[in-house]
Amino acid sequence: MKAYYHLPGLFEFRRLYQLFLPLFRSRREYFYDWCEIGSIYGAPADCLWGGGRVGFGDERPEDAAALTREYGVSARLTFSNSLLREAHLSDRKCNHLCALFEKNGPAQNGVIVCSDLLLRYIRERYPGLYFVSSTTKVLTGFQQFKDELTREEFRFVVPDFRLNKAFGRLNALPGELKRKVEFLCNECCWVGCPDRKACYENVSRKSLGEDCADHVCASPNAERGYRFSDAMASPAFIGTGDIQNVYLPNGFSHFKIEGRSLGSAVVLEFLLYYMTKPEYHLKVREEIYLDSALDLF
Repeated sequence: MKAYYHLPGLFEFRRLYQLFLPLFRSRREYFYDWCEIGSIYGAPADCLWGGGRVGFGDERPEDAAALTREYGVSARLTFSNSLLREAHLSDRKCNHLCALFEKNGPAQNGVIVCSDLLLRYIRERYPGLYFVSSTTKVLTGFQQFKDELTREEFRFVVPDFRLNKAFGRLNALPGELKRKVEFLCNECCWVGCPDRKACYENVSRKSLGEDCADHVCASPNAERGYRFSDAMASPAFIGTGDIQNVYLPNGFSHFKIEGRSLGSAVVLEFLLYYMTKPEYHLKVREEIYLDSALDLF
């Protein structure tokens, strides 16, 4: 089996992927032969249907669509706003995005959704798109998660990251359900967080333009922001060794890398860690940005 990575920043990191995708294709010896790119996901800034993270993507949708079309990579629109109402469904920008990506090259494109209202709307009007159940539903109960997996509308379901290591119950799933699981690998959120759903709802309110205070994170390391090293220290972290030795042998092959709200330098570190053989890390850095004239300070 191969691992399929679902990568962040469809509208944020186009310039990074313009360099990385041809490298991944032409220098395949730099990269693990057991992994592929499953999709690139994201949403533009000021996207009414957006959720999960406050969107900062400022790339033209047509350019993002052209990039994924050129390399035959599936694009996913992150429309995980949990608080949508009927009046929001007519949003011109979001409907344009669905129409643009519904028929865009050889790879089928998808939508990551939280709202069943939005799911029904897009399914009826843009039937060429597939659907992913968003981790913003915060399905921490295993039976909730299993019920979601049995829904035929969804090609993939992203569980709450705190179910990542529930191996007894995960491994007992039938094969057809295992193939629908998409694990969130590098979440930096505190595993003891009681407010994850409220945090996501705060982002949804901001996407709708509501005047609301920022959610105050109670994590012990909240002031540090995202650090990959902190994510690696989490008991829910899924590393390359876990993928090769535990998840793939047990029938799980889809893995989501978070990072839409981060900088491209950190996202490149994810691409190096998860996809690139260690002996080629420097070569990939040199191809992407590193040259002899670069000053850090």
